[in-house]
Amino acid sequence: MNNEFETVPKHIAIIMDGNGRWAKKRFLPRVVGHRKGVQAIKKITIRANELNIKLITMYAFSTENWGRPKDEVDFLMKLPKEFFNEFLPDLIDNNIRIEVIGDTDALPEETKGILNSAIEDTKHCTGMVLNFALNYGSRQEITSAVKNIITEIQNDNIDINDVSEDLINKHLMTSRYNEFSDPDLIIRTSGEERLSNFLLWQAAYSEFYFTDVLWPDFNEDELDKAIKTYNGRQRRFGKI
Repeated sequence: MNNEFETVPKHIAIIMDGNGRWAKKRFLPRVVGHRKGVQAIKKITIRANELNIKLITMYAFSTENWGRPKDEVDFLMKLPKEFFNEFLPDLIDNNIRIEVIGDTDALPEETKGILNSAIEDTKHCTGMVLNFALNYGSRQEITSAVKNIITEIQNDNIDINDVSEDLINKHLMTSRYNEFSDPDLIIRTSGEERLSNFLLWQAAYSEFYFTDVLWPDFNEDELDKAIKTYNGRQRRFGKI
């Protein structure tokens, strides 16, 4: 346990919102805000690792984000290369493992290659997991899980009476995280207060922290503030 806090969330999920607005406030192109947002990812990753957080899931690109202007989408697809070229040695030095959830098959080949290389280069790391949700949508994830379960029933691998919350959990993209699959704390920056199709099933009993701070300005102190607020909550999971 970290001495700075009574309790540290084991899994924090972050909706990184506000890059475009950060740039607009400064009369800069939106892509500048995205680049600045990458720097915030680095700061938060290192701080989370220092706090002995086990898993941090960053909502990097949703299934709906394809509807953004093509130039912006193209830029976002190139950001992983920039991020890992600069930050991968630090991740390895800090024993941080990279993982991804989402429909990565639909990503550009270069982007997939960069992600696969980062996953391969850090697979030996045994510390915190930095998990990127890329081309991820929770409704899509749940729909896929339902289809897979129906297929198992049709193939007589399971009976309909075997369908349970645990079985559904096992068919979600986060299943590999076992007891850490559900986030203890979900943070959303930029003043918006919604989940935006992010970890809908897993968030059933998560604590939420909303802040007006735009993602590029979200730093180590802001993360500490969120965890301090988390420590002031009582998690009863429907009980007394």
